[in-house]
Amino acid sequence: MNRVIDEEPWLKIGSHARRGPTDRFHLPHAEPPSGPRGAGRSPEVMVKVLSGGAASAKAVQRHMEYIGRKGDVELYTDDGDALKGRDAASGLPDNWNLDLEEAGSRRQIGRGTKAKPVRLAHKLVFSMPPGTNPEKVLGAVRALCREEFALKHRYVMALHTDSSHPHVHVVLKAKSEQGKRLNIQKAHLKAWREQFAQHLRAQGVVANATPRAVRGQKRSSVPLPIVWINRRARASEAPTRLETRAGRKTHEPRTR
Repeated sequence: MNRVIDEEPWLKIGSHARRGPTDRFHLPHAEPPSGPRGAGRSPEVMVKVLSGGAASAKAVQRHMEYIGRKGDVELYTDDGDALKGRDAASGLPDNWNLDLEEAGSRRQIGRGTKAKPVRLAHKLVFSMPPGTNPEKVLGAVRALCREEFALKHRYVMALHTDSSHPHVHVVLKAKSEQGKRLNIQKAHLKAWREQFAQHLRAQGVVANATPRAVRGQKRSSVPLPIVWINRRARASEAPTRLETRAGRKTHEPRTR
């Protein structure tokens, strides 16, 4: 969920009655500052990858039907078509040859192994805060997908406006038409956020793609095993039964 975060300036300077320079530099209004002060005023874009449910052609079709709301919402394809209706998504997995890729993946893994089948498609979500024009969100995502995936990766998308945050679901074929598989990394998400914000601003929508660390949402970099080791170490240092609640040790009972 996107949150607008008000942050303090990096540096506070008091003038103490001294008059500053009159010739000051001002950022243009059309391009909001990309630092924390700009992040506090500008809506932040959101790009998320949904996990699971994309290792079979039927699973991919079910997700296409979901984003199409069983025919109530239009599906926009990489060919420029707008599909609507209960069976709008039925022919897309076959058109993408997902059944053949699924069969090849299972043959490669082999029977009796615990290895998971490869992901046939990626499920992406592009979202903006409440009050953003939904059609412009859709336009920005369509422009981004044309730049990034046209003639390479097959995709289909749908605009959802049934929540306060207008968002676009994108189903992206993992394997390109040239046979290269896309494994999404943090660098991809960073670049897509920046492109998403850029295309929104081109339509007159104020949008920022501020890095997480600058937004004050930096995650802990401590690995989980280290966390558990530290917890066990703290537990071993807990007061023994010979210590009272006040932290003072009681005397050992004398043996006769």
